[in-house]
Amino acid sequence: MRVLIVEDERRLARSLAQGLTAEGFAVDVVHTGTDGLHQATENSYDLIILDIMLPGLNGYRVCAALRAAGDETPILMLTAKDGEYDEAEGLDTGADDYLTKPFSYVVLVARVRALLRRRGGRGAAPELRVGDLTVDRATRRVTRGDTDINLTAKEFAVLEHLAGRAGEVVSKAEILEHGWDFAYDGDPNIVEVYISALRRKLGPGLIHTVRGAGYRLAASHG
Repeated sequence: MRVLIVEDERRLARSLAQGLTAEGFAVDVVHTGTDGLHQATENSYDLIILDIMLPGLNGYRVCAALRAAGDETPILMLTAKDGEYDEAEGLDTGADDYLTKPFSYVVLVARVRALLRRRGGRGAAPELRVGDLTVDRATRRVTRGDTDINLTAKEFAVLEHLAGRAGEVVSKAEILEHGWDFAYDGDPNIVEVYISALRRKLGPGLIHTVRGAGYRLAASHG
């Protein structure tokens, strides 16, 4: 899952990014409304966390511009203001949810997960099944048959992307784009490390290498 944070309070933005990264999200951060609109337009995100009071374009205008362009990415708006008018205005511009500062990080994560569960723009199913493998996006639980499989946050992110495109060949670059933020400039072979770890934990017959193209998640008999 890829998240864009548009927040001019740099300490808050950094804190949110670190927390969501630890949860397994790939997180991009920008600090102005203009940069937020550009980033959201140029890249594909599963969720946008958007502050209202921003330099350049404010959050209302960023949200309205995205919706006018047909972008249905879920938007969680943040504001230091508290009042029915502000909330109504935020939701009227097309925001999906609204959180008033100061807020609990636990509450933010719960809101993020709720929005991701019910996002309809991409038709994402909350539970993915491939043969006897089940990946539950809502609870982040992975089972094969009757066995629970414990994955790290990043392992889950890689598996979730493969499961969401089960049967298709997914390139290493696509996995990197989904699981790591846009600023990542490390070794792309990091993907191979996570694929190896997933194979070890999931067992044989699920993750297939398509030489020169990428990986495919599919049950051997299917």
